[in-house]
Amino acid sequence: MEDVSALIHCEPSLLLVIIVFLLSSFSAITTTTTNAATVVKPPRVSMKLIHRDSVLSPYYNRTATISERFWRDVNSSTSRYAYLKARTNTTFSTSDDVRGGLSEDRSVMLLVNFSIGQPPVPQLAVMDSASDLLWIQCSPCKTCFKQLSPMFDPSKSSTYRNLPCNSPYCPMNQNCDSARTCEYHREYVDTTSTHGTLGREELRFVTSDGGTTSVSDVIFGCGFENHGITEVASGILGLSPQKESLISQMDSSKFSYCIGSLDDPHYEYNHLIIGDGAKIEGYSTPLQVFDNSYHLTLEGITVGDKQLDIDPKIFRRRASGDGGVFIDSGSAVTFLTRGGYDPLREEVRSLIGTVLQMVIVQDHPDLLCYMGEASRALKGFPVVTFHFAGGADLVLDADAMFHQLEVDLFCMFVRPTAFKDSTIIGIRAQQYYNIAYDLDEMNLYFQRIDCELLED
Repeated sequence: MEDVSALIHCEPSLLLVIIVFLLSSFSAITTTTTNAATVVKPPRVSMKLIHRDSVLSPYYNRTATISERFWRDVNSSTSRYAYLKARTNTTFSTSDDVRGGLSEDRSVMLLVNFSIGQPPVPQLAVMDSASDLLWIQCSPCKTCFKQLSPMFDPSKSSTYRNLPCNSPYCPMNQNCDSARTCEYHREYVDTTSTHGTLGREELRFVTSDGGTTSVSDVIFGCGFENHGITEVASGILGLSPQKESLISQMDSSKFSYCIGSLDDPHYEYNHLIIGDGAKIEGYSTPLQVFDNSYHLTLEGITVGDKQLDIDPKIFRRRASGDGGVFIDSGSAVTFLTRGGYDPLREEVRSLIGTVLQMVIVQDHPDLLCYMGEASRALKGFPVVTFHFAGGADLVLDADAMFHQLEVDLFCMFVRPTAFKDSTIIGIRAQQYYNIAYDLDEMNLYFQRIDCELLED
């Protein structure tokens, strides 16, 4: 597992490029907003998403091997899955959050850069579809982790305001400090945590077309005590439907994100849209929310034209909280409950096993791997389709189904869970799709498209 601090010290030229990138983006913001009226709640906010392995990402390591990238995806996804599973089996208070932390081997998939305050201070946060609050580290910090972007000091911003204890956004069970300012506390299952005060501030986002969008009076967490999270990103941008999330604060019920190629580090068209301008197109399926997470109803799986023998009941969420199907932004891998995974594995083996040599990976017997280069060896391999309630389909081609482990070895990137465990639709399965959430109608839309075609 690669060490972030080692990466920071061994890539000074990369860090310089990233810092210049962040600062130049937000110096442009200052220029473009000087003569413009402040928009309190714009109907649409569009922002660029940065995949962890993009050349624009501070996590990017040009010397990382194919194998290192593969295992980083596997390990981070396993941590993410363990957290989401633990959350369904635990009684959480309102001060608990829903992700497994931000350390590099835990769930850092998609990043958003923005600035906060006046004068604007650039930040880099992790987009999380299963988290509520937007929070960042703030100065003066009692206990903080290292971060790449400058730390925000609310006392130096002319637009910062503390959130009073009588605000409806202040949780009933939260403490207030001596100044009657609302405090927040988020604890994570891997023992990381953040604690600070809630405030209001102006945010500016870099849009996918290089422009900027501002949102005023955003409630966010200003963390003064943060433990064991990361050494690069400065916080989390939550997209859950709770009232603390940016979506709810914008009085919006719609958002969409589009993910293109995850294997091309130069792909630059991934983006997130919040508001009425979200791209709500394609086929829809009913959406449900449990424990701050988005759930779908998976009804079956086909490989090519063959319908697999899977009882759809195995994908249903039980009263105990077990089971169900998450759609998630923090896992690269797709996890299937065993009753769905086994028929899929056997069908893939029947199609590939007579042509390519299967390889057992030491200490990972559940991985289904074959000798060869996936892009060549899998030409003509049928698509795998996940069928959801309402007639919406998520189609996984070979790029979404398989991942190269070594130059001459690839593996199916769908992994099994126990029979009663949940299914998670990971980011790799979502690539080449615009995923749109309509929280008024409680529908989710799948539109297969190159994200470049959705650019303004």
